[in-house]
Amino acid sequence: MVTLAPQTVVLHGHELSYVDSGSGPAVLFIHGILGSQRQWAHLVDEIDDDHRVLVPDLFGHGASAKPTGDYSLGSHAATLRDLLDHLGVERVTLVGHSLGGGIAMQFYYLFPDRVDRLVLVASGGLGREVNLVLRSATLPGAEQVLGVVASAPVLQRVEALGRGAQRVGWKPGADIGAIWRGFTSLGDRESRRAFLATTRAVIDIGGQSISAHDHLEAVTPPPTLIVWGSRDRMIPAWHALNAQRALPDCRVELFEGAGHFPHLDDPDRFARVLREFMSRAT
Repeated sequence: MVTLAPQTVVLHGHELSYVDSGSGPAVLFIHGILGSQRQWAHLVDEIDDDHRVLVPDLFGHGASAKPTGDYSLGSHAATLRDLLDHLGVERVTLVGHSLGGGIAMQFYYLFPDRVDRLVLVASGGLGREVNLVLRSATLPGAEQVLGVVASAPVLQRVEALGRGAQRVGWKPGADIGAIWRGFTSLGDRESRRAFLATTRAVIDIGGQSISAHDHLEAVTPPPTLIVWGSRDRMIPAWHALNAQRALPDCRVELFEGAGHFPHLDDPDRFARVLREFMSRAT
């Protein structure tokens, strides 16, 4: 995996961590809930030979600040707009995974003149259904429960069980690895508070509470690519069909056998599909 060299900028009084690599047309990668720059690291070296690759940690995630405040899609989109302004970048291709897909669509709705292309990877905001684990974060008492299950003794016990299972042949997939890395980031109160605020901004106990269909049908969409794993257990793959109804000219790529992180399950194919899309879309 490529070793990232993050930089920081102060936006709205708080430090935002980001990677800025390469030159050419700009591509902005947006991670999902509990994600970070790390989930896109393998793509930096694949793309930055002829593109400028921007990979931020959203506020509340990774090495960025975790302030008390607004974690809505609009707030994240405005922060990314401010990052682009700071870097002098006028237009970008947006690549958003899960929550990041919802942020990407909100960004396009708010700032359409700044977007060349839209790439949605297992995106939120395209249907009500979402995994029960995320819905449970909206329940009363979730703060206390999360504080216990994300404590060091519990994490150490689970990690030991995982190592034992691997010794007898169990091989964790991309989803397990990415989710585990995200979960282990919740050891401090500020990270847990930011996680719950982010989740509750887009999810209620019944499912996803924000729908892109309320907005996208009223705007002319940019060239759009949708990538989904056929075995996604977080957000069902048939949400891609919902997106096609709102964005009838979009291209859909289904990764057979992949889960919620198709860009990690098959990174070579993802990089190939992304490069082809960016070279052909106008």
